Amino acid sequence: MSNKVAKTAKSGNKLGSLVKAFRKYYVPFIIAIILLIASVICTIMTPGTIRALTNEISPIGKTPVELKFVVNFENVTRIALTLVAYIGASFVASIASGLILSTIIQKFSKDIRHNISVKINKLALNYFDTTQIGDILSVITNDVDTLSTSLQNSVSMLVQSGVMLIGVLTAMFIACWQMAIVVLCSLPIMLVIILLTFKFALPLFDKNQKVLGEVNAIVEENYSGQLVIKAFNAENSKIEEFRKKNDLLGSILYKSQAIGGLIEPAMSFVSYLTYAAVLIAGGLLFANNKISDIGIITGFIVYVSLFQEPLSQIGQASSTIQLGTAASNRVFTFLEEPELDSEEEKKQLLDHSHIRGEVEFKDVCFGYDPNKLTIRHFSGKITPGMKVAIIGPTGAGKTTLVNLLMRFYELTSGDILVDGVSIKDMSRHELRDIFGMILQETWVINGTLRENIVYNLKNVDEGRLEKILEETNLSHYVETLPQGLDTVIQKESALSAGQKQLVTIARAMTENAPMLILDEATSNVDTRTEILIQKAMDTLTSGRTSFVIAHRLSTIKNADLIFVMKDGNIVETGNHDSLMKLGGLYSEIYNSQFN
Repeated sequence: MSNKVAKTAKSGNKLGSLVKAFRKYYVPFIIAIILLIASVICTIMTPGTIRALTNEISPIGKTPVELKFVVNFENVTRIALTLVAYIGASFVASIASGLILSTIIQKFSKDIRHNISVKINKLALNYFDTTQIGDILSVITNDVDTLSTSLQNSVSMLVQSGVMLIGVLTAMFIACWQMAIVVLCSLPIMLVIILLTFKFALPLFDKNQKVLGEVNAIVEENYSGQLVIKAFNAENSKIEEFRKKNDLLGSILYKSQAIGGLIEPAMSFVSYLTYAAVLIAGGLLFANNKISDIGIITGFIVYVSLFQEPLSQIGQASSTIQLGTAASNRVFTFLEEPELDSEEEKKQLLDHSHIRGEVEFKDVCFGYDPNKLTIRHFSGKITPGMKVAIIGPTGAGKTTLVNLLMRFYELTSGDILVDGVSIKDMSRHELRDIFGMILQETWVINGTLRENIVYNLKNVDEGRLEKILEETNLSHYVETLPQGLDTVIQKESALSAGQKQLVTIARAMTENAPMLILDEATSNVDTRTEILIQKAMDTLTSGRTSFVIAHRLSTIKNADLIFVMKDGNIVETGNHDSLMKLGGLYSEIYNSQFN
């Protein structure tokens, strides 16, 4: 029972979030609703006008002898023009309302996409560690589109249906309360049909959106991992994996649509019964002189149609509404994920033109899982201008250490100081501005080669850029391109893994930050290119505090200080010669690469 209550509360919270997000469009929305109400009122007025028109052209008298046809063409013309005016006014108001609603809903969808884009940049990295990229993409594309479509199709329909029901009921009771009660008897039956549909179909639509996200995640994974899939002949297994998940999606969607599809025939059946009941009741009332004219029966036939139509529309649109509800829950669950703390009020604490480069780790502890520490009580002090190498077996915590230094993740306990200032007191923007970073994972954008190298920098000197291309051994490659640096590259096909690595190194050299972090910076280049890049790196790191993570120990022999890590702890500290004399883990790793 408590789970049901919690689920209901959660859905209610997301509905509240939707209403809150829509608040900037309240004024045009209210105008659209007023026009919609005016359209409905004009529609409701038409049965009374039809009744008057029917009475005007109906014969006078109840027996064949008494029947007389007396038609006042002036009255008929006036009533007919009134009827046309009502229909025309209803049409114009409905069109205007629809245009306004369409405009604000599309703008609202645009705002939602913008908010998602902003949100992505405010989420902590651990969110992306625990969530499939395909599922996030599904929220941005499928769920936002579904929510937009649902709002487009359901908002005006729900308002129009509600006003129509109230207006028609009022008009029916004014015209003939006995016949109105007959029509009203069908209402509970229709409401039961709609509520049962919602009850059984809504969980299926929630599951549909979730499984759709999983399908998209599989597609994204298969797309990005095509080389691995083909290399290991895993095409058939991946196809089978997708087929199973796709079949599950199809089964869920079939069941939900089938349940939703039962509404229309059920509503039509109830409508026909209501028509028959109205005709029988009207005939009996007319025969017993309870109603004065046959026009009331004609008008009530229209009233029944107007009364049944909104209920039928709600029933037919129930699948869209439920799908939109499920999509709304996913969209606003994403938008309400915890964000990184705002640091707009934090001021710059260091003079970036005079960074000394002193870094101190004070009893640092960290774990991706709070119950399992990756780094345990790490302490160490790096003096300005020192080249620090961090080595150790896979999983020792090397990359984690520099992630903590850049505040990609927050410390579990302890502190890290840069020039005597705690990184907790510095804004992330300031901290990352003083570090250049070359990662093991290369990343390039679809754009020109120049845009990739000067990424997020402005007014980069052309001469300096040419020098960087020479130092990173990219000059020859640039000369082979048709437009040189201004050639547009496709991130997957135009560059080899080694060339992507060179581009990321050139990017870091262009940034010219006071301190450097190099995480396996030469892992994707050949030995000859590595030697050339190493010379450029030596020039780049000269006079700068730098942290180098490397498995090829030949690249860090000249480091001023080497931290040897194992299981999140520093087990050895020193330079190459002292550690080799020590004969511990470092010498074991070093010798294993050459023996």
